[in-house]
Amino acid sequence: MPLSFKEKVFAVVRNIPKGSVLTYKEVAVRAGSHRAFRAVGSAMKTNFDLAIPCHRVVKSSGEVGNYNRGGTPAKRKLLLSEGVPLR
Repeated sequence: MPLSFKEKVFAVVRNIPKGSVLTYKEVAVRAGSHRAFRAVGSAMKTNFDLAIPCHRVVKSSGEVGNYNRGGTPAKRKLLLSEGVPLR
């Protein structure tokens, strides 16, 4: 049975290494749908599995975006703790 888009997104995000980020668009492309960056955001909102590091998905503008476990401040703190340079 083929994977759903959401499952593909989670597989991509699960493999983002610590200290790295991908944009919502980059995740969409790697999941097989270059226009589905908003769907990536929707999938991230439903992720509560700690093995899927959704905090490593950021906006193309360089902004960190939202985070379903503590909001933007928590996402910034996690990324900084992993050595990701932020503006």
